Amino acid sequence: MRPSRQYTVMIVLLLVLAPAAFAPEARPNITGLCFVRFQVSSLGEAGKFYADELGLLRTHDCWGEGSEDCFFLTPYQDVEIVKPDTAKPTSFLDEIGIWTSDSGSLRGYLLARGLKVGEIVSRPDGLQYFDITDPEQHRLRFLSKKGAPHILSPPQTQVSSHMIHTGFIVRDRAATEHFYKDILGFHPYWHGGMKEGQDDWVSLQVPDGRDWIEFMVNVSADADQRLRGIMNHIALGVGDIHAAREKLVKNGWKPSEEPKIGRDGKWQLNLYDPDLTRVEFMEFSPVQKPCCSEFTGPHPIQ
Repeated sequence: MRPSRQYTVMIVLLLVLAPAAFAPEARPNITGLCFVRFQVSSLGEAGKFYADELGLLRTHDCWGEGSEDCFFLTPYQDVEIVKPDTAKPTSFLDEIGIWTSDSGSLRGYLLARGLKVGEIVSRPDGLQYFDITDPEQHRLRFLSKKGAPHILSPPQTQVSSHMIHTGFIVRDRAATEHFYKDILGFHPYWHGGMKEGQDDWVSLQVPDGRDWIEFMVNVSADADQRLRGIMNHIALGVGDIHAAREKLVKNGWKPSEEPKIGRDGKWQLNLYDPDLTRVEFMEFSPVQKPCCSEFTGPHPIQ
């Protein structure tokens, strides 16, 4: 029996539309860092460091719900602190917040790839987010926001207005790179180490912005708190490292290190909070050729 004309047309339409209907969901944009939250043994002492010495505005209106205090760099970025969840935390790095254009769509994108993803949380102010852990069990929060954020006036003491990267210890580089590069779309920015031909730091830039994350590899499993604090860190961008140093001193910081040019060819200056977590001030662009590899992405800007 010959099929009817109407039946034939329906079959043709199904064949045409089926690829689109079953095509994998496109990944929403991932644009930059929102917050990094650290556990601290003393909220008061940590607050003095971030608010007084770094000159950041201290508020309780944090992007990462559950934080005790936050210190704003811009209306879209802050550093946050919280009391430890155990008596002896193995890492004071608590959570990393990352901006996406659509957290609901990104959650669906990750679920479609078999990842375990937290539930969507929607706030009345238009903020939406979900949580996920990477292969090294670092806690991540992806956020999106409808509408403008609160406009806050930065204090005159503020030294930096851009958190350009965060770094953390990674032991299974292959699995962690697969998560960030192959699934989330992060791309290489720079890699290098203390010796030629050896990677100690691997920088991956967000797919749709200029901020990056930094894998700190080759770290001993029995590293002490000081070394873990050096590795699990944030970097704040500045246009002039020497001007930043002078402002930090004026804010009351007592220098324990001086500015130096890192292996990536950028001026940098390291500070440490009361729990020995490193805050790295870094110029946005290199002043000399980097070791080990060329840069393969655009440099951050103010």
